Amino acid sequence: MNEHWTERPEGGGRFAIWLLLTIGLHFGRGVARAILYPITLYFYFRRPFERRVSYEFLQRAFGRPAGAWQVMRHIHRFASTILDRVFLLSDRFARFDVRMHGLDELTSRIRPERGVLLLGSHIGSFEVLRVAASERPDVKVRVVLDTQQTPALTELLHAINPEIRRNVIDASRAGTDIVLALGEAIREGALTTLLADRARPHEATVVVDFMGAPAAFPVAPFLIGSVLKAPIVLCFGLYRGGNRYDLYFESFSDELALPRRERTTELRAVVQRYAARLEYYVREDPYNWFNWHDFWNLEGFTGDAAAVRKPALDKPALADASVFRGVA
Repeated sequence: MNEHWTERPEGGGRFAIWLLLTIGLHFGRGVARAILYPITLYFYFRRPFERRVSYEFLQRAFGRPAGAWQVMRHIHRFASTILDRVFLLSDRFARFDVRMHGLDELTSRIRPERGVLLLGSHIGSFEVLRVAASERPDVKVRVVLDTQQTPALTELLHAINPEIRRNVIDASRAGTDIVLALGEAIREGALTTLLADRARPHEATVVVDFMGAPAAFPVAPFLIGSVLKAPIVLCFGLYRGGNRYDLYFESFSDELALPRRERTTELRAVVQRYAARLEYYVREDPYNWFNWHDFWNLEGFTGDAAAVRKPALDKPALADASVFRGVA
């Protein structure tokens, strides 16, 4: 029950995912959404691990035991955003009501010679960002994505929009390759996006307070921002039900500085600040939480809550490529 999130098998098979996406594209979103109800029941009864962590998370978020209806609502929210990826990736934006907040926090920091590092998370829908990007067709978008984690879904979504593949920086590559690709994208003025809320096995993390308990967060996204000296903006796309989304942008840092002498302390403070903003949006609508694993499990962590888990950070940031693995 304590296996790492990377060891969890992908939900559904290629045929099931293909069938849902095909129905959505050919018969419309309304018909496809009707199928989400039996899918929700299937996952509730057939995926006991995810069911358990949903119960535990919702109890943490609401401060009281969760019921079966709440867990099924949680699963249905997730399935809804997966379905909507089909339409968002095929540029069918008109069917969605997306309210954007703080867009100037992002656009005011984009320069032709210097892009922006946009940090998201596994809450809501990160793909709804495409609606904002459509308003600035002159801005390149590069996405750090682990194509090996959900291969069936990734292959089918890329088939829907082959252009997406050309804009992906594959997180399964070597760490230094990822950083070099990110640096090139930033120098080209690209909006470079990655998810910053969970780490891979053996990746450097720092333990901070999150939702009232210690939790480990990866340090790679923040080290990358510091090394590249790029503005960092946070992005949260919350699904509100039906066809409604709220897309929030917040400036996090115009140039993140991590002095070598106090790097561990400064890094923990930076990650704690990110965790606090993540918690704010999670508490606003807990059903948008899509980390389907035991997020607060610190098994294998041997330091105290203020420490950074190895690999150590007293080396130059680019010297240890393992620091940068799994940044998506």
